[in-house]
Amino acid sequence: MESSAPAVYGRAAYLMDAASGDVLFAKDGTERLPVASLTKTMTAYVVLQHAKPTDVVRIERADVAYAEDGGGTTANLRAGDRLTVRELLYGLMLPSGADAAHALARTYGPGVGGFVAKMNDTARALGLNDTHYVNADGLPTPRGDGYSTARDQAVLAAKALQVPLIKQVAGTGEHALAAGGEHRSYYWRNTNRLLGTPGAIGLKTGFTRAAGYCLAFAGESDGRVLVGVLLDESVSSRRFSTAEALLSWGSAHRAA
Repeated sequence: MESSAPAVYGRAAYLMDAASGDVLFAKDGTERLPVASLTKTMTAYVVLQHAKPTDVVRIERADVAYAEDGGGTTANLRAGDRLTVRELLYGLMLPSGADAAHALARTYGPGVGGFVAKMNDTARALGLNDTHYVNADGLPTPRGDGYSTARDQAVLAAKALQVPLIKQVAGTGEHALAAGGEHRSYYWRNTNRLLGTPGAIGLKTGFTRAAGYCLAFAGESDGRVLVGVLLDESVSSRRFSTAEALLSWGSAHRAA
């Protein structure tokens, strides 16, 4: 199955056919590891189970302070602004805003703790039995990191991409929100450098010191969608070149 596959330097990797679930490549795919901001894919998925894209969320000072105090990446949200869930998903997925994650979790838990419980309930329902979330963003906590596996995150990616809005947002290179109503203007650029390569359709980047550089990725070729995950890569740029190589290789192969 893997003899002719590209070299993978990250600690764990997984590549599967999104429709059939057939496994094309696995390297320590069931090892429990921190997944950093790949967590936000589940956040987006759970939010859209409980909210309409047109629902409006008011940004609070606590959302901004959470991202600043935790050292997380932010969407540079401003307290007092009111943004729709749709717009916050762009802030969540493109610049990987911990402030957007906090605002969404706080609103649709209700409360962050309640939302994290929903994330874990959803993980169980999807069969992600080696996954445990401790927050909505993947930042380390004093109680320790959450964990998942490359396999679980690939299964989640396949499920999330069935949600049209998540697929649309994750595949967007940049998004601008003009000032209007009760919010100021915003501009977000996607951290996923895989976008723009042939067939690439998303999905999410991640990084913490504990997790290393992570990537959940997907691509489509001849109507076939492949999803994959790379965890704990030591070189940021290599996760994108490796993902591109795996997608290219996988499009020409079937599971053994």
